[in-house]
Amino acid sequence: MLTRATGSVGEDLAQQIPDVLRAALGPHWEFTADGPHIEIAHPHRGTPYRPPRRPPTWRELLDSLELGFARDGAPRDVCLPLRWGRETELTISAVQALDPLLKDGQLGTYRSGFIPQPVVRFTGHRDAAGQLKDGFLTSFVNISRVQPIQSMDEYGAILDGWLTVLSQLGFHARHLSIYGTLTPWRRRQVEGITLRFRHLDLTLGDIVLLWNTAHPHRLAVDLGTGLERLAWARTRESWPSLIYGRYARIAPLPTLDAIRTATLLLGSGIPPAARGAGGITRRVIGAIDPDVARLGVSAMVRAVYNYWSLFGMLLAPWPEISRVIEEEVGDAGPGPGGTAD
Repeated sequence: MLTRATGSVGEDLAQQIPDVLRAALGPHWEFTADGPHIEIAHPHRGTPYRPPRRPPTWRELLDSLELGFARDGAPRDVCLPLRWGRETELTISAVQALDPLLKDGQLGTYRSGFIPQPVVRFTGHRDAAGQLKDGFLTSFVNISRVQPIQSMDEYGAILDGWLTVLSQLGFHARHLSIYGTLTPWRRRQVEGITLRFRHLDLTLGDIVLLWNTAHPHRLAVDLGTGLERLAWARTRESWPSLIYGRYARIAPLPTLDAIRTATLLLGSGIPPAARGAGGITRRVIGAIDPDVARLGVSAMVRAVYNYWSLFGMLLAPWPEISRVIEEEVGDAGPGPGGTAD
């Protein structure tokens, strides 16, 4: 739970942000403020947007991000393990790489730089029927730049660098905007200020200035978006087709989301269990339509296995993942012509 921070350090940092961003972004942006609320937009923001004729592949998009961040001084670091086991059973954000600095008051971090981090979350927005809305998944890739910084100028430079990376991906500045509230928040021992960025009317992610309450001059930045959401904004393609391809037409979306997530969990060495991280795997597999599983899940597993392999080596081969899913679903209900006990 986030609460409003009241410390003078946070208020001082908040007051610096407009001037820092004006200096970093240059004169080609318009700043408007209403109390603590700020919005930064391009003066030619009304021009039409044209998606690319040939959408990039996931590999091409990832490679472009890696090159862009490296040019801006943030080389790619290895992903965090999906099994976290500290405050959360699973990794839910690349910002957890900063835990030693932000939560323990230490000088080091687990990772720093560009991290394309696979994560699992159950907080996606849902419709009245309980299904995930377009733009949300149980498992996705948290594209992040996480690092300690020594000054507020670095914070501004990181946001400016991100706009350059987006430009290299085909996003134009006139379709981008930054907005948020300069009121610091606090969650236990961590404080921060969050600004969000969007493409046209679609929010992509945020840039968060962070510090440890006991060591407020040890600053860090977490800039993050979702790889899938980034591709969606770039292509404006149908969300189900973008994520699931031809499978979007032949199986229920909740089942496809569950197979996608179960493949990541099982591939990361987290088998079904009664509790803990394995309990999450069992919960996810339980969302798969038994009729779909009885026909076999190997084709879909193979497709998403190739996707998750872009971000690191999986620990289990795809045939084993398919077997576990099919057996787990089979154990949960009756077979053809059978009855439940």
